[in-house]
Amino acid sequence: MLGHLRQCRANPLCTRRLFHDIRAYKADKRWPGWQVVIGIETHAQIKSRHKLFSDSLTSDLGEPPNRHVSLFDAAFPGTLPRLNQKSVDLALRTALALQCDIPSQSSFDRKHYFYSDLPAGYQITQQYAPLALNGRLTIDVPNIPSFAVRIKQVQLEQDTAKSTFDPRTRTASIDLNRAGTGLMEIVSEPDLRSPEEAGAYVRMLQAVLRAVGSSDGNMEQGSLRCDVNVSVNRIGRPPGTRCEIKNLNSVRFIMAAIIHEVTRQRAILDSASDLETVGVPQETRGFDEHRFETYKLRSKEDAPDYRYMPDPNLGVLRLTQDRISQLRGTLPELPWDTRKRLRGNYGLSERDVEVLLNVDSVREVKLDGEEVEGNSGAVAYFDRLCNEQGTNGRSRDPKVVVNWMTHELLGQLSARKQSFADNQISVQQMGELIDLVQSKVITGTSGKLLLRHMLANPSPLRTQQIAENLQLTALSPFFPSSTGARSTSPTSLQDTKPSPELYGLCLDAINALPSEAAAVKNGNKNVLNKIVGRVMKESRGRADAKSVKALVEELLSVNE
Repeated sequence: MLGHLRQCRANPLCTRRLFHDIRAYKADKRWPGWQVVIGIETHAQIKSRHKLFSDSLTSDLGEPPNRHVSLFDAAFPGTLPRLNQKSVDLALRTALALQCDIPSQSSFDRKHYFYSDLPAGYQITQQYAPLALNGRLTIDVPNIPSFAVRIKQVQLEQDTAKSTFDPRTRTASIDLNRAGTGLMEIVSEPDLRSPEEAGAYVRMLQAVLRAVGSSDGNMEQGSLRCDVNVSVNRIGRPPGTRCEIKNLNSVRFIMAAIIHEVTRQRAILDSASDLETVGVPQETRGFDEHRFETYKLRSKEDAPDYRYMPDPNLGVLRLTQDRISQLRGTLPELPWDTRKRLRGNYGLSERDVEVLLNVDSVREVKLDGEEVEGNSGAVAYFDRLCNEQGTNGRSRDPKVVVNWMTHELLGQLSARKQSFADNQISVQQMGELIDLVQSKVITGTSGKLLLRHMLANPSPLRTQQIAENLQLTALSPFFPSSTGARSTSPTSLQDTKPSPELYGLCLDAINALPSEAAAVKNGNKNVLNKIVGRVMKESRGRADAKSVKALVEELLSVNE
């Protein structure tokens, strides 16, 4: 028996981690014969007014350094931590949204390591008794088959300070504004199998955090950072040695780092003469954003290297079922429920749903889970447009509404380099604009021009009044008949008299293009579009193209 144990100690395969693959293998043409195993540790900054263990205010990007620092944040001797309960509630909302089991009590530990941006020489975290365990996040997005990712745990911890190195003076500066800010570390099981799945997982997690109001999930500003663990193995063999890529701050970089790391590890294993004795070294690696390559930072630390110990200044965090039930009752509609509702209730296409959810996912997140005044997200805006009564007394067609939102409103905001949060057009104004176009009071072309004007010149006036002030109301093709009913398709000019303005524009176009008019009279109908185009230009889009075409044909046939 002892001899067997000695052999195992010498054999690297005996020290490999136990692993049960819950995902069926699916070949990837980029690396045939290999399986990629990915797990992600996500660090999300909690959207709270105060830091996790002190009364200091949290800081925004660009604030002067060392503005929001307490004695505890700077690790002065004798100072004691006091847990921010609102941060705990926000983390619990996240855990509930991720379908986690929440133990009745959890505790805090000290993780020791020595960096200049860690004043106390340790970080307060939850290594052994985390806030939540055993969650699940289902990824259901277009172009990728639906799959579930197990969440190992959700834990609270402190953020570090920020160090900046000046190569000119060869000095380092420490900004303690961020020190002690509350973080949620969300650790997934190694259930991801491709860079695309990793990207979809992070995007879905971002959407969940923003939906419950626990974090703004802004990777560009550092509120969401990911450490990605990657290993590769040949099909049928035990999983390889995992390497951790630290502090990735965009989905694009996450996917690029995984691709490079898979290529690097494959090259090491392909060159090995004996896979039983040679493997990938366990390392912590960084990512070069310019070269799109990973690079070695240090050999990977294990738990003993951090000398974890219970924090003696923080007692046990006890959670009652009443508190958890109350938080569960305040959860908003989650992204997968919103997707299902938009498809089922409104009959929207997958593409339209995806656009609305992508825009909605970057809506404003208030501090401490407070509701945003007016519920300004794209989905809420769309719901109100559809459910409000239009000028005809009925609710609006969802497909018409989503076309105006996704193609026109979002398109023009994008052209102005603005986001949906910058939209100054109220639901009432946008709804009235759609109604004016649908009832043909203004043309579609005029509607787009009107929308551009309203974005450039925000006004509380009603949309119809703005349209009248800009003289954008449609040119009526015909006078009302003697019965008072509006006729738009008479049998001839003798039956219904054309409106003077449109009649004059059509005559002017015919007189200005005599050769084209003659060609139409001779049977060349294709030339008719040139005359119609001139009328549309002169009317500034106020005329209806079909009515103009019919009127020009009538005028040319009468004058034959």
